[in-house]
Amino acid sequence: MHKRILYAGTAAVALLAACQATKTTTTSKQPAIETLGTTTVPAGEFAYVYRKNNSTAPEYGTRPSVTEYLDLYTNFKLKVLEAEQRGLDTTQAFKRELDGYKQQLAQPYLTEKSVTDQLVREAYERMSKEVNASHILIRLPAEPTPADTLAAYQKVVALRQRVTGAANFEQVAREVSEDPSARENGGRLGYFTAMQMVYPFETAAFKTPVGQVSQPVRTRFGYHLIKVNDMRPAQGEIKVAHLMIRATPNMPKADSVTAKKKIDELYTRLTQRKENWDKLVAQFSEDAGSAANSGELPPFGTGRMIPSFEEVAFKLQSPGQISAPVQTPYGWHVIKLIEKQPVPTFEAMEPTLKSKVAKDSRSELNKAAFLKRVRTENNFREFSAGKEEAFAKIDTSVVNGRFKYTAPDNVITTSKNGKKQSGTAQSVIFIIKDKPYQVSDFLTYVQKNQRPRPGAEPKFIAQQLYDQYVEQSLTEYEKNNLENKYEDYRMLVKEYRDGILLFQLMDEKVWSKAIEDTVGLQKYFTENQSKYQWENRAQGTVISAATPELLTQAQQQLKTGRFAVSRLAPPPVKFTGNTDKVTKASLTALDRLAESMQADTALSVTLTGRFKQGESAAVAKRRAAAVASYLGSKGVASQRIRQATQVKATTDNTLTQTVFSANTTALEEQLNAQNPLSVQITQKAFAKGDNKVVDELMSRGPGSYDVQKDGRYYTVIIDKVLPAGPKTLAEARGIATSDYQNYLEKEWIAQLRAKYPVQINQPEVDKLVSK
Repeated sequence: MHKRILYAGTAAVALLAACQATKTTTTSKQPAIETLGTTTVPAGEFAYVYRKNNSTAPEYGTRPSVTEYLDLYTNFKLKVLEAEQRGLDTTQAFKRELDGYKQQLAQPYLTEKSVTDQLVREAYERMSKEVNASHILIRLPAEPTPADTLAAYQKVVALRQRVTGAANFEQVAREVSEDPSARENGGRLGYFTAMQMVYPFETAAFKTPVGQVSQPVRTRFGYHLIKVNDMRPAQGEIKVAHLMIRATPNMPKADSVTAKKKIDELYTRLTQRKENWDKLVAQFSEDAGSAANSGELPPFGTGRMIPSFEEVAFKLQSPGQISAPVQTPYGWHVIKLIEKQPVPTFEAMEPTLKSKVAKDSRSELNKAAFLKRVRTENNFREFSAGKEEAFAKIDTSVVNGRFKYTAPDNVITTSKNGKKQSGTAQSVIFIIKDKPYQVSDFLTYVQKNQRPRPGAEPKFIAQQLYDQYVEQSLTEYEKNNLENKYEDYRMLVKEYRDGILLFQLMDEKVWSKAIEDTVGLQKYFTENQSKYQWENRAQGTVISAATPELLTQAQQQLKTGRFAVSRLAPPPVKFTGNTDKVTKASLTALDRLAESMQADTALSVTLTGRFKQGESAAVAKRRAAAVASYLGSKGVASQRIRQATQVKATTDNTLTQTVFSANTTALEEQLNAQNPLSVQITQKAFAKGDNKVVDELMSRGPGSYDVQKDGRYYTVIIDKVLPAGPKTLAEARGIATSDYQNYLEKEWIAQLRAKYPVQINQPEVDKLVSK
């Protein structure tokens, strides 16, 4: 069993994990704060939503605040009302989606807050330490029988006698542990802290003294023996920044080599040339999520990062210290220490710990406490006669998962004491509050939820299924009554319900319509052209180089407009004997070249024919023409093929091919062969803010300017200054579409207000004004 199999789940935080349940008080029919057509909006509903979303605002309770929010809420309710009128709340898709959200929203209410608080406090206290442990695992099946459990327990007890005697724990782990990784690591798990292992394992590890072996520990994986090798104060959390160059395990070797060259060059610039960290991260880091923030990452502690990254990061000692490049599955990183932090305060960690406890295996303790409370609150009563009757009907067929049960046709509801009232009614097996659950209900559950369990006793299976049925029934009963018990839950369900309806109609009326209605968008854009204008722009080229020499080289080559692409250089074309017939191998290479040229229209090729001593240059020219013709037959335009002839005779009569690109990235590739950061070339229309060097020069007008800035050498060629003027729809489509959506929404709301006249109950509004 790898270390990660013991790690507690790290699923997303429960939507309402920190929700504090508020009991509902019984109220009479509420007055309306407004009427939409003939539909009333309860004053209490609006007051709740207003308070929830505005209570921390300084202007909360002022008349402008209440009035503004009521206007927004009115628009929201009008859209929901329209959706209801169109029957969107009756579709199966809507009901499925809402039910899914209700299941999520119910989770925080199906727990015990006091138990959660205790578990959160315990987890925090354990997080002050880190345990280094090894373990031996004896596995259990997913659903072990008593015999399975006994056999595994006896085996692990015998192993404990060995490892607490003369036997070496690591050697025994290698020999008998059923954790596959134990063969290599002798059961060693390294350091971990609270919330990183399943709860029973974590508890045993923290309670076992250093150097000793725990008693057998049962987890969902089986039985463990845990040897505690060391216990140290927690390292706390560390905050670092990083500069990353992406390099994935499956990327081409050439790209991988380039990535390594880049990170090495950046490391040299940081450590030897003492260049600015923030500047290099902003220019070159390929982690988009952190590059804009100087490469900073959220704080992390032991066991929460890729091991190779974490190990190097924690070895950094003083703020500002920079690591050598370190590789992870994501690429190459240079890490800079920002600060080391102790374990945060309990108050700071409490929300996060609550959400983790809800997902952790320790939540089973919470679940047990919850079920106990629900039993008590709802006066759960079990009837032994009904249970015996049910178990008696479960025969050996259940072992193979083939138990069949047909409920009687005439089942009469029984009284609360479990006795039959009349006819053929069955016994009650248990009662939750006033709701009886009959033997037939349980047996139907058995038939639906059984599965083959070879070797198990029918009575054992029956008891397991009965326990599951009781648990499910208690939970469902509580869940079905949440809206009556808790105002927070009831209002949240309503918010989600209305939100789903609103989304469907907004998509139809506003979002998708704005994208699909091209005629309407064009009309709106034309009528509002003044909103979509360019400021002055500079059309031109910016060359950024590390040295003046490189800048000069880039300037000279840029003038040619064609840049050799060495990585695409095909092998020389060979011919059969002294003929013009291309060999089969060369034809394959020419096919690949044609495919590349069809995929990238910026590519061109120069074919240079060669001739041997004693041959005429016409032979070389004829062969070049033959190859050009072949490429043409493969779809390469003739203007992209140049033919040439070697001036002097050579030792062979092959034909060489040189591939060029009109794209400046090819020139960058040439110039960056030795240093991946040597030259950068950008050609486009530069708007204000696109490039700070261009911003400073734009007012000078067309021309070529050489500038040195921030340790780089620039040539800025401004071909022309584009005057301020209107954008085309294609240039402004994003912002224009957004504006059109806002326009459509305003028009729609006006229509809804006309269809459902709004009448405000001002006295109820006044009650909310407290300032």
